[in-house]
Amino acid sequence: MTTALIYLVVMLAVAAMVFLLAAVVFGRGEELAPLAPGSSPTRLPAEDITGDDIDQVRFQLVLRGYKMTEVDWVIRRLGVEIDGLRARVAELEAEQQVSNVD
Repeated sequence: MTTALIYLVVMLAVAAMVFLLAAVVFGRGEELAPLAPGSSPTRLPAEDITGDDIDQVRFQLVLRGYKMTEVDWVIRRLGVEIDGLRARVAELEAEQQVSNVD
């Protein structure tokens, strides 16, 4: 009788562990409504994106997702690039305005 009870307890513990592992890996079975075409779960301004806007973007954390350090590196790199391009455009526009005045 005691052996059967031990087997039952062990079997229940193993079943609970398998259930928890499956719940973590596959979620609870809920489905989100599809996003509208052209939309994104992350938020950015429609125009005039700056490096600070890029720094504020955060992605959802998932069990099997992107490596966060790589995503953060890409975001920082894009922010620097965008700020550099905007500075260059402003410089060229200023030069053009000076040449138009002359």
